[in-house]
Amino acid sequence: MACVVIVGSQWGDEGKGKVVDLLTEDARGIVRFQGGNNAGHTLVVGGEKFIFHLIPSGILHQGKACYIGNGVVVDPQVLLLEMDKLDKRGIPVGPEKLRISDRAHVIMPYHQAMDLAREKAKGKEAIGTTGRGIGPCYEDKSSRVGIRIIDLLEPDVLKAKVEANTKEKNFWLTQYFNEEPLDAEHIFKQYLEYGNLLRDYVGDVPAELNEIYSDGENLLFEGAQGIHLDIDHGTYPYVTSSNPVSGSVSSGAGVGITRIDDVLGIVKAYTTRVGGGPFPTELEDETGAWLGDKGQEFGATTGRPRRCGWLDTVVVRRSVMLAGITGLCVTKLDVLTGLAKLKICTAYKTPEGDVVDTIPASLERLAQCQPVYEEMDGWNEDITGARSLNDLPDNCRTYLDRMAELCGVDLSIVSVGPGRDQTIVLKNPFA
Repeated sequence: MACVVIVGSQWGDEGKGKVVDLLTEDARGIVRFQGGNNAGHTLVVGGEKFIFHLIPSGILHQGKACYIGNGVVVDPQVLLLEMDKLDKRGIPVGPEKLRISDRAHVIMPYHQAMDLAREKAKGKEAIGTTGRGIGPCYEDKSSRVGIRIIDLLEPDVLKAKVEANTKEKNFWLTQYFNEEPLDAEHIFKQYLEYGNLLRDYVGDVPAELNEIYSDGENLLFEGAQGIHLDIDHGTYPYVTSSNPVSGSVSSGAGVGITRIDDVLGIVKAYTTRVGGGPFPTELEDETGAWLGDKGQEFGATTGRPRRCGWLDTVVVRRSVMLAGITGLCVTKLDVLTGLAKLKICTAYKTPEGDVVDTIPASLERLAQCQPVYEEMDGWNEDITGARSLNDLPDNCRTYLDRMAELCGVDLSIVSVGPGRDQTIVLKNPFA
């Protein structure tokens, strides 16, 4: 048996969904362990596009079980809508196929209201949150006043918590943000109904996962966002509210860290970022616009255009260190086709003229650093039909080799197109 973790090695949107979909074939259970519906995993199967926000990407496979771990914050309305959309596309999602941790926390309407009110109040200083209520939900979790999935199944507990929390949040909404108050009774009835609809899907996910492991079957853990959006290790405060690093599998899914065999880091062949925050290799020119257009760089969750730039191996190397990445999975390599010259950032130059290969904690300091680039020749050949490294143009091979060398990790998978079959598998972690 093996446990494999998929993490984003940049600022999210690296293409994790496709890799999860590819490796699901060899796994018995596919698990989300952090984040919420601020994630958007896109994959193309048989020419059809699927976008998932809460349900693990492995749901498209028959005979697999998907799990939403306790580290995920769940918006029941979004989850039920995803389930309904899949059912209408001929992919029924029953309780045998999707399991939800009874200990996962629930995103409530007042979380979304607080999220939006704060961003509105910040104006130009807004951090670019998705407004889905993710951060405020994690706040309540840490403050020990959160509502868990199990609470949706216990009316008296749910009612007491909703009344107390709504009273507090309404004070902030009306007295500080000048927004409209929320109706606690309406929220209670709505979420009690959600609980009834989800009742059969709820269970002890850690126990179920460890049973799969004990039976000698494989588990695949699907991270959301990217390591540089990690609330502890990312470019704070322009981060998410959870820990996308591989170590949070233990806390977010209940599987011991000693059982993790491999950590695959997903790396886009260039770099993108949604929302605010530092981005040393950002291209605010025609090349950046070209990458955004050709790569269709729009957020799967918000639809916002992504900022684009050259590959930053300072960022990826730190992810390798923080997550213990054992193999790189390169995505969107085909987007670079047609560029005469390519650049890879290998280090940063400080205002004092020093060349460093670390990321300063101070955002002011980071903003003063300039990327140090290596320039390489590009390629014009169509690579979407390649199924081995030998099928790739020489310049493309050189780019991949240098990427792996700079990041200090071997390549495991190379994606040359959006389709499931447009992939070069060099090392299957389940093999």
